[in-house]
Amino acid sequence: MGRFAENTTVSVEKSRAEIERILERYGASQFMYGRDDLRGLATIQFQASDRQVRFILSLPNKSEDRFWKHSRGRRTPDAAEKQWEQSCRQSWRALALCIKAKLEAVESGISEFEDEFMAHIVIPSGGTVGELMRPQIEAAYELGSVPSGLAGFLPAPNESE
Repeated sequence: MGRFAENTTVSVEKSRAEIERILERYGASQFMYGRDDLRGLATIQFQASDRQVRFILSLPNKSEDRFWKHSRGRRTPDAAEKQWEQSCRQSWRALALCIKAKLEAVESGISEFEDEFMAHIVIPSGGTVGELMRPQIEAAYELGSVPSGLAGFLPAPNESE
């Protein structure tokens, strides 16, 4: 099975504009886009359901072997650039699909907003819930139990069990 939209011809700019239209259609506001070419990151941020939400999209590094090598040897710089651009287009199409699916799940009553977007919700420190929780989750698995700092957030055990 191939990757979603691996052969898309939709430009990065069109996908970004589509994401903005999707967000507007579902009632989001304060759309913001940013790019950090040095670190290979793009950011989409918006407000919806009284929450700030941020998606950070890691873009591929132009120097990765997958863009330069193929079965017959080495690609030309132009060919490698085209392969890299294709990978960027694919990433943006996947992000558009992800955001649209999450918003539709909420709109259709399948899920709650916080459940769909929890990892991407911006907290007062400026980070996201996912950035805060990933190390905590890793620690819980390493310890085989919930770290004491998280215990207060979990419901009490059911005494009937």
